[in-house]
Amino acid sequence: MADPSESTDAEGTPKRSRWLRETVVVVVVALAAALLLRAFVVQTFFIPSGSMEPTLNIGDRILVDKLSYHLHGVDRGNIVVFRRPADENCGGQPVADLVKRVIGLPGETISLTTGSKGYVMINGKRLDETWLPSSVQGKTFPGPAGKPYNLAKPYVIPANDYFVMGDNRTDSCDSRYWGPIPRSLIVGKVDLRVWPITSFHFF
Repeated sequence: MADPSESTDAEGTPKRSRWLRETVVVVVVALAAALLLRAFVVQTFFIPSGSMEPTLNIGDRILVDKLSYHLHGVDRGNIVVFRRPADENCGGQPVADLVKRVIGLPGETISLTTGSKGYVMINGKRLDETWLPSSVQGKTFPGPAGKPYNLAKPYVIPANDYFVMGDNRTDSCDSRYWGPIPRSLIVGKVDLRVWPITSFHFF
């Protein structure tokens, strides 16, 4: 009896050989599609620090939309992933990509209230940071002395730059330490927390 796995199709090609070729093609196409998606559309990132707590915690995995800002502008309140700025020097193990929230937009004057409570001011008006829990409200204070962007005094954000901060204001090394980030460094917008699965969340 003939081995059915060695039978041929209408063109005389062994079915096993044809199956192998089709499988290889499918795998190659799938890998290429995955690489293209990762390069241009979406990518997952791992949260290595607590600077965005309680919004994002150490160990969380997020899904970043890399196409979004090619279609529209960057909005205040967006959580973004961006490449590490050249002036970032906050100690610890350097990472290639950081995640913070957009607070100030190009051309705006950003400052802080004075006194025991620290609130963000945009163009002289207090910013309503609805994304911050009440425990963090009023706890935004200047960064290290000696830099114009530390918010000890009002600071005008340059064109095409964005002022970013972590939600964990008392433990976040951000634009108050190393300045605003240029638009060219932004990788994309955080759309989803995908892990842990019990904390799945759209932003």
